[in-house]
Amino acid sequence: MNGNLLPVIACHECDLLQREVTLPRGGVAHCRRCGAILYRDSPDSLDRTLALSLAAAVLFLLANTFPVIGIELQGNRSAVNLFGAVSSIWAQEMKLIALLVLITTILIPAFELAMIIYLLLSLKFLQMPPGTALILRMLQSMKPWGMVEIFMLGVLVALVKLSHDFIIIPGVALWSFGGLTLMLAAVASTFNARELWVNLEREPGTRSSG
Repeated sequence: MNGNLLPVIACHECDLLQREVTLPRGGVAHCRRCGAILYRDSPDSLDRTLALSLAAAVLFLLANTFPVIGIELQGNRSAVNLFGAVSSIWAQEMKLIALLVLITTILIPAFELAMIIYLLLSLKFLQMPPGTALILRMLQSMKPWGMVEIFMLGVLVALVKLSHDFIIIPGVALWSFGGLTLMLAAVASTFNARELWVNLEREPGTRSSG
């Protein structure tokens, strides 16, 4: 960047190159050609994202520790958590489905939350997180594979069908997964990669956490 000139940005809709402008608090920059939103000024967005990510991490631990549902039939009750469900699917020779459930509902959400918390906590303590560019690229490429909401929909459909034959007892993990779905959506909507780069490019003594 030369002098006080702001960087050039390409519109994601029409590819028009244009120089960034300084926005007022809460302002939005639009493309001069097509009117698409280029970027926003999101006050304290990184602090909000960190708080939501930490809350989502707690819900994620609960969702993977406690039973998702319990089933009672003639006085006999059984309950299973998500890892138990994956193991059961694997044991029934449906290994591809078991791997998909493991990857999309456990591994990828865990990786996303861990990496976002790592980046934002490092920034909070005014440190340049090693591998920031690689982590952001990985987060972007893995985003379509996080399917906690699809898992929740499948569980709800299964509960409706099973309720005709069994007594269904919702477990702590089921409610946790519901909260986790909302939290992950909130994290995705508040996480501002541009704001992250702006903070990283500032001098260490002038960075802000939001």
